[in-house]
Amino acid sequence: MAKDNAALTRRDFMKGVGGAFLGMAVGMPEPACGRVTQPATSRVVLIRNEHVVSGLNDYDGDLIQAMLDEALVALFGLESPSDCWAQMIRPDDVVGIKSNVWRYLPTPPELEQAIVRGVLGAGVSEENVAISDRGVLQSEVFRRSTALINTRPMRTHAWSGVGSLLKNYITFDRPPDYHDDACASLAKLWELPITRGKTRLNVLVMLTPQFHNIGPHHFDPSYTWPYGGLIVSRDPVAADAVGLRIIQQKRRLVFGEDRPLQPTAHHIALADTEYGLGNAAMDKIELVRLGWTDDSLI
Repeated sequence: MAKDNAALTRRDFMKGVGGAFLGMAVGMPEPACGRVTQPATSRVVLIRNEHVVSGLNDYDGDLIQAMLDEALVALFGLESPSDCWAQMIRPDDVVGIKSNVWRYLPTPPELEQAIVRGVLGAGVSEENVAISDRGVLQSEVFRRSTALINTRPMRTHAWSGVGSLLKNYITFDRPPDYHDDACASLAKLWELPITRGKTRLNVLVMLTPQFHNIGPHHFDPSYTWPYGGLIVSRDPVAADAVGLRIIQQKRRLVFGEDRPLQPTAHHIALADTEYGLGNAAMDKIELVRLGWTDDSLI
């Protein structure tokens, strides 16, 4: 497996109408050769654990694995995490795990390895799995990928309001081309040949999200908090919409007023209304809550 560092498999009893209905319910993409179809509704799983965070970028890997496993079972409605991975990934897939390496708040290695274990457990050979962020276009695995797993931490962002799942694909192209109007066109990234129809799972990391920043690349740990969560969905727009609501509510609590993001994260709504990539409206999102519920902010 390297680090920078297709049609979906169905169980026999999921074939036919029942399988098609489940695919719509969880935001399942079309095969890699086709355009992503906007689901009628999208299932999003929010799972939290009060013990998973010990400090900034200090996490319990066993709890992260358990959280991801439980979230997948809830997302797919199957009996085990291995069943879920078998539904997402075929043994002959070539899988790119799109991570994020921002030095202050990177994708946790513990989560990356939990995803790798799931992919390998689905029968993919190690040489057909890679983790990368800024090097995706140079990665041989990503260039021939048939499946992508998208994961990154949630944080406020000076160019797009928030840096989340939709923005995580910006390194698949020339980033400055997407900066106009607060990165309003980020959904276009999901129509590139290297990404179109390939994303099998999105994991928005809400372990210690950042709810405020001042200017580009600014980071202050006092603007993070131990939320202890993961948001898991097949629909990146729906997952981002849930994460955005949590960030906005945290800002209201901390600042004592409704203080809008600067700039606003309108690319999430536009990914729904202009690009049809997924669902941003909460009345089209089936939110499943698991685990710790204190101060969930949604």
